[in-house]
Amino acid sequence: MEIQLETAKAEHLEQYEEILRAGRRFQQEQGFIQWTENYPNRDTILEDIRFQRGYALLVDGAIAGYLCIDFAGEPAYENIDGAWRTAGPYAVVHRLALSSDFRGRGLGDAAFRLAGELCLARESCSLRADTGFDNRRMQHILVKNGFEKCGVISYQGSPRLAYEKTDLADSMQKQIALE
Repeated sequence: MEIQLETAKAEHLEQYEEILRAGRRFQQEQGFIQWTENYPNRDTILEDIRFQRGYALLVDGAIAGYLCIDFAGEPAYENIDGAWRTAGPYAVVHRLALSSDFRGRGLGDAAFRLAGELCLARESCSLRADTGFDNRRMQHILVKNGFEKCGVISYQGSPRLAYEKTDLADSMQKQIALE
């Protein structure tokens, strides 16, 4: 199975929208609501594409997921109840969602590994993410992939757990050794 990231393209907008809708439904099935009916939406994706921060997660060439990897920072991360591990340049992952056809295959792990590789290529010190208090699945994926809980931030008016991964190069070496 070949897994890779590709810069999101406007021609696949409807597929990305469906993936995010599936993510929203999955959250509801898990008993929580992190994404509202109005977010993320078509305009969010188009803005991601315009600023080249939207990515498709491909499995053997098929679009299996969507995520935002933003190297411009996140204004909401400037105020944290806690402390970030680094002060240097970082990337942030937002809006990670998988097609329901591809769930349960470890693709969340793959997405964070590939995001880490992209960070290294762009000389970012770390990778940050946030998630809702009720999103236990994402909390597990983040910790499993070497992220440390740093505190609480407010994102779009909602308190979120903030995570950071700083050992990007070490993680890549471990992955290479496993392959």
